[in-house]
Amino acid sequence: MTSGAATTDTTTAAAEDAQRVRRARRAEAYPAPSPLETLKAYLPSTGGTELPPWATDPPTVAAVSATLAVLGTLGGVRVYRRFFKRIRNADSLSTAVLDKKPFIRGVVTRVGDGDNFRLYHTPGPFWRYPLKLRRVPTSPKELKDNTLSIRIAGVDAPENAHFGNPAQPYAKEALEWLTKTVLGKRMKCQLLRKDQYNRIVAVPYIARPILPNKPLPLMMLKEGTAVVYTSGGAEYGPWGLEGLQKAEDDARRHRRGLWAAKSVELPKDYKKRVKAGSGDADEVALGDRPGFWERLGRWLGRKT
Repeated sequence: MTSGAATTDTTTAAAEDAQRVRRARRAEAYPAPSPLETLKAYLPSTGGTELPPWATDPPTVAAVSATLAVLGTLGGVRVYRRFFKRIRNADSLSTAVLDKKPFIRGVVTRVGDGDNFRLYHTPGPFWRYPLKLRRVPTSPKELKDNTLSIRIAGVDAPENAHFGNPAQPYAKEALEWLTKTVLGKRMKCQLLRKDQYNRIVAVPYIARPILPNKPLPLMMLKEGTAVVYTSGGAEYGPWGLEGLQKAEDDARRHRRGLWAAKSVELPKDYKKRVKAGSGDADEVALGDRPGFWERLGRWLGRKT
């Protein structure tokens, strides 16, 4: 028994000496511990005492480390561009990006007309409390060249006064409604294309954290603050022309907004008339205005 125990001790000592020699040789070949050796120190032991040969080969370790660093950098750049990079203005959007019809989020900073507004793009997190680390600027100097001019797709609002031309009836009310509805609100917009004025034609939704987002084009048509846009290059979003026309027909039938007038000149006809310098309006007749008792009955019906 004593002889066997001595033999075992001798074998163990020899193995430990051999292991120390290998470690010394490895340290001479690679003075600093490799990343894989460092990682192994934090992992549960599997009973093995040796790393694979490639894990202690300096050129191999350097190549693997460089490859991982490059892949990590490229991945970080891609994530930044996809989720965190701000779109400053329309010039920052290429045709290739618009062809994908991406969705973006932002805050409305100004309403310029009854069917367009300025959007400050707010990608990524940290724009809201309790983790609000980024802010939307408010001064004209900070907002200059830092917003997207959004043209609301599928709708056409009455024209305001421009270049000495008078405003259309209900243009002021349409502008006031849109301002009250979206100014300062968070929007989700699907970008479609650029128009001839370098505006971004988009389908905007009023973003809500829990409830479904509210589609702005349908809201405008149902409220009678705009009509369906049918000129060249029209975009109708997920509802199509038929879906938007149904919303317009509902407003016309109930005489909401601009349809409360006895006759209506469509914005596209107004533009043609102004461009041609004609004073004759091509109006859409809506029949006689409802009488007092009919209007009272409708009002009571809505209240009940």
